Amino acid sequence: MSSLEHHDLLAGLVRLHILHHAAEHEIYGQWMIDELARHGYKLSPGTLYPMLHAMERRGYLSCRRLREGRTVRKLYSATDFGKAGLALAKIRLRELSGEAMKAKTKKTQLKEKAPGSRGELAASRAAVKR
Repeated sequence: MSSLEHHDLLAGLVRLHILHHAAEHEIYGQWMIDELARHGYKLSPGTLYPMLHAMERRGYLSCRRLREGRTVRKLYSATDFGKAGLALAKIRLRELSGEAMKAKTKKTQLKEKAPGSRGELAASRAAVKR
């Protein structure tokens, strides 16, 4: 299963990742593509740049231009609105993460208690040894 199949779902995580770094320091497109690639996201410039522009239009990012010789680089940073959105998203992610991990733990515990499971077998052996 490729991440392309889940593009719409993962796009929100990519935006949060962008905001996270833009809140820490100025970012530019190629740096962000490389950073996202380190985390398993393979974005092309044709995907990332429209996302950056949309985030700027919506007020999450601000942009300044830096001229280096003939090259003009756009540097993005998180606005106050973007930082507030990121703070809210972190709260929601913690909730989801905690809930998802709890659900996995409960599922594992139920499997261990299921008749014929290793957990039940270990428990019954311990009871016999007592």
